[in-house]
Amino acid sequence: MKDKLKIDIVSDVVCPWCTVGYKHLEKAITELNIEDQVEIEWQPFELNPNMPEEGQDLTEHITQKYGSTKEQHEASRRRLVEAGTAIDFTFDFYEDMRIVNTFDAHVLLEYAKKFGKQTELKMRLTTAYFSEQKDVSKKEVLNQALLDVGLNADEALATLANDDIRFEVQRNKQYWQNLGVRSVPTIVFNRKEGVTGAQPIEVFKSILTQFTQAQE
Repeated sequence: MKDKLKIDIVSDVVCPWCTVGYKHLEKAITELNIEDQVEIEWQPFELNPNMPEEGQDLTEHITQKYGSTKEQHEASRRRLVEAGTAIDFTFDFYEDMRIVNTFDAHVLLEYAKKFGKQTELKMRLTTAYFSEQKDVSKKEVLNQALLDVGLNADEALATLANDDIRFEVQRNKQYWQNLGVRSVPTIVFNRKEGVTGAQPIEVFKSILTQFTQAQE
C-alpha cells in the first residue's frame, strides 16, 4: 500500500483566507476523488500572539497592523463575503467584531488530532467565529465546539492547564516560523513543496495530481 500524501496546513482559527484556502483544497481533493490518499494535519500559527484576553476591535486592529484605510478594509470584507458565498461559507462581519487570542484553540486542535477530529474542530471553531459571532477565546465557546464534534470536552479543556502540552504547541508553532512561514494559510505537501494564500481549486488540483502520481 502506498503512503498517503501528507498535507500540513499552517493556519489560524481567525484567519478568513485560511478557510477559503482549505475549502478550495477540499474541493480539489473531492473532484480528484483522492480522499483516501491524503492525510491533512493542521499546524499552529497565531496572527496575533500577543493579543490580550479582552481582544481588540477588528477594524482598529487591521488598521494598526496593516495601515489600511477604512475603505480598503471594507472592500476586503466584501471580497471575503463573496469568496465565502462561492464556497458555501458565511463570513458575517459585524459592528464591534473583535480579534481574539487563539492559543487555547490551537492547544485543543492538538488534542483533537489524537482522535482524527482536527479538521472537524478547526472548521467548527472557524464557523463559530466568522458565522456565529462567537468569541473563540472563551472557555464556554470552546467547550461547546468540542461537544459539537463529539470530543470529551472536560478532558480536552484540562489540557489547557498542562504546561507540557502548551510548550509543545508553542514549539510546533516556532518550528514552522523557523522554516520561514510568515503568512497563512501556508499549505505544505509531503514537507517538500508549499504554497501560500487561498489558491484557486485548479492550482491545488495540479499540485495534488503531481504528488499522487509521483507516489504511485
